[in-house]
Amino acid sequence: MRTEMDVHRPRLQQMKEWIFGYSARPLVLTALCGAFAPVAWTAPRPQIPIWNAPDIDKVCGETLSKARGEIAALERLPLSQATLDRVFGTWNRMQILIEDTQGPVEILTNASPDAATRTAGESCQLKISELGTELFQNEKIYAHFQRITPTDRIDRKLKKDVVEAFEDTGVALPPEKRARMKLILQRLEEVRQAFARNIRDNKTRLAFSPGEMKGLPASYLEKARRDDKGNYLLGFEYPEYEPFMGNAENEEARRRYYIAFNNRGTPQNLDLLGEAARLNREIASLYGLPSYAHFVTRRRMVESPETVHRFLDEVEGKVREVERREIGELRAFKAERLGKSVQEVTLNRWDLPYYQEQLKKARYNIDQEALRAYFPTDASVAWVFAISGSLYGVRFVPAKAPLWHPSVRYYEVIDGKTGMFLSGVYLDLFPRDGKYSHAAAFGVRSVSLLARRTPISVLVANLDRNGLNHRELETLLHEFGHILHGVLSRTRYANQGGTNVERDFVEAPSQMYEEWTRKEPLRLLHQYCKACPEVDEALVKRLHAARSFGRGIQYGRQHLYASYDMALFGEREVDPMQGWIRMEGETPTGYVPDTQFPGTFGHLVGGYGAGYYGYMWSEVLALDMLSVYGKNLMNPAVGRRFRDLILSNGGQRPAAEMVREFLGRDPSPKAFFEEITGRRGD
Repeated sequence: MRTEMDVHRPRLQQMKEWIFGYSARPLVLTALCGAFAPVAWTAPRPQIPIWNAPDIDKVCGETLSKARGEIAALERLPLSQATLDRVFGTWNRMQILIEDTQGPVEILTNASPDAATRTAGESCQLKISELGTELFQNEKIYAHFQRITPTDRIDRKLKKDVVEAFEDTGVALPPEKRARMKLILQRLEEVRQAFARNIRDNKTRLAFSPGEMKGLPASYLEKARRDDKGNYLLGFEYPEYEPFMGNAENEEARRRYYIAFNNRGTPQNLDLLGEAARLNREIASLYGLPSYAHFVTRRRMVESPETVHRFLDEVEGKVREVERREIGELRAFKAERLGKSVQEVTLNRWDLPYYQEQLKKARYNIDQEALRAYFPTDASVAWVFAISGSLYGVRFVPAKAPLWHPSVRYYEVIDGKTGMFLSGVYLDLFPRDGKYSHAAAFGVRSVSLLARRTPISVLVANLDRNGLNHRELETLLHEFGHILHGVLSRTRYANQGGTNVERDFVEAPSQMYEEWTRKEPLRLLHQYCKACPEVDEALVKRLHAARSFGRGIQYGRQHLYASYDMALFGEREVDPMQGWIRMEGETPTGYVPDTQFPGTFGHLVGGYGAGYYGYMWSEVLALDMLSVYGKNLMNPAVGRRFRDLILSNGGQRPAAEMVREFLGRDPSPKAFFEEITGRRGD
């Protein structure tokens, strides 16, 4: 489960947070949907335009003007003429019009090497956010949607979602409250941008002496920057931070890096997080709700904070004993390595990655850095394409396209049976200054069969150019699961496409796809690098065993993050830092003084506020859906069924309904809790 370093970024994410509330999407009526899916249509093959700052300013202004023209035309439409075709057709056109600017702007804001372009992108996003608030507080358009009486299940559900989105943006509030809601939403977008910018643009580098680098492999040392005194200069990119924390023998050096890493957005981001919590609390009060968590969850699968708390209580009951046992093992391992008694040593947060890695080397003969020879980056990408193509009946064909950086690659997704162009995919895999610092899937362009529109998605990551370790391979598959959800979507309306599903389901397809790194499919990777060491059955088993150790620690941490999130956005006002100190202080390793982790926790202002529980909730569904594959994860019949039922439908059907149909029964948390406790089989 990749969570700390990956963030899912669906297209128009900020806009949809208040437009659609990530509620369940319309039901699909298969016979009718077929009428909108002509197999032989030849769609244009769109690509992302590469704009500079002046381009963005110009295009953004033109888009806002056109969108306001569409809004004005819809306002002028007499209620008596507000037919479904006119209203829904205009609605779909507006979504597409805005997305054709917002999509490219968002990826350029997060990945362009040019600072001026990123700044112009942020300005444009703010303007589009303001437009969205104006649109969804428009009483006349709200009245048009209320008047329509669809007979088709897809359209009925679309109406329900859009009406709820209007209401969640304040259209039905009294004028004073509606005006306040508009200001709050505008400020929250500014907070989100500033929070992300403070982390993305942090160019701090810590100096470590050659002695402090002991334990790091030669390949790592060769790539690291150095100053004129011979010190190594390390920043906050994951390919630098994670190997260091797992291999550097010097505990003081690990402590220093850990503290710096957990302060990289502060102190500004702590203030921003506190402001976001206050503003979201005010939103809840405008609606007469006890908390922002109530406001959010009423549109999610869980429906209420009480369901979340019951789920988290159950997770805690399963994980706590496992976490304490694993920490006890690591403490004993540390004592043995230092030649001391267990009572003489303390296991600190900065010790956990290091002693987990060293224990796995000793116990399972698994060295994450040595694994890079097995998983070269290019071969790993080819392997992901191959297993995805085999499972879902598609091909990934390299193609030429304008690019925002020379290291980016573009591919066309072609249906293996019909030869039809389905979508475009960009891969931006390597770290650089000014780039989004985690791993994420950006849905830049949504599908719409009604508009004969094909999707585009972008996978952004910060991987090692020289090869991946097993965790990074897992991350690559996780994010590619999001990509597949976007590019294989075949939905009627643009705002139903791909990953535009309930936020507490959106991670399930990608979390399920991580499992392909632990079984037989992994052995196929050797086909794409004949010169690489072969991933034999024995290595696969050792990888599985090594991956299983530390699950208690991992899920204990996830439980902490989700619980903190629910507390921050709960009924009682919580100071972000004091709340964190108290809650982390109650964990087995305690709070680390001088760290300000909440200032790095971008999920809480980037769409996952009162929703971080969704990572584990989604994993319940992911591991349950995995059971349908049985012992053969490469079963093309099951893969095709998953594509047709889950991926293709995007948000056209409620997630619970799709999952139940795919399983042939109600979902069960059994596999998830067996994963936590280490009792899940191969």
